[in-house]
Amino acid sequence: LVQTPAGSMADLPLDNNALACTYAALILHDEGLEIDASKILKLTQAAEVEVEGFWPGLFAKTLARQDMNKLLTTISGGGPAGGGGGGGGGGAAAPAAGGGAAPAKEEKKKAEPEPEEDEDMGFSLFD
Repeated sequence: LVQTPAGSMADLPLDNNALACTYAALILHDEGLEIDASKILKLTQAAEVEVEGFWPGLFAKTLARQDMNKLLTTISGGGPAGGGGGGGGGGAAAPAAGGGAAPAKEEKKKAEPEPEEDEDMGFSLFD
């Protein structure tokens, strides 16, 4: 994992506990082994990463209820999404029961302006 300039793992943020357990769980899954707290702890100790005692159990209990293959292959956004796209446009209104209604006029669609071409900024990201 990440080494600090001083080389001390204790100086890393608390998020590193979760990161270490995540990697350990992925290794166990990749090897086809059961993901349990003792194996997660053993892997983190082998990597010389100290994690607080509750992290391996937390990960093991959480992942025991999950289908790891589905978890790894499902793309999901974190957090609330912005407003979804608008629904499809509805058709014309149905004629009245009397049948004497005139057909609805088609609204003229405004042509969307074409996006402006990217201007040359004098550099390329791939130079």
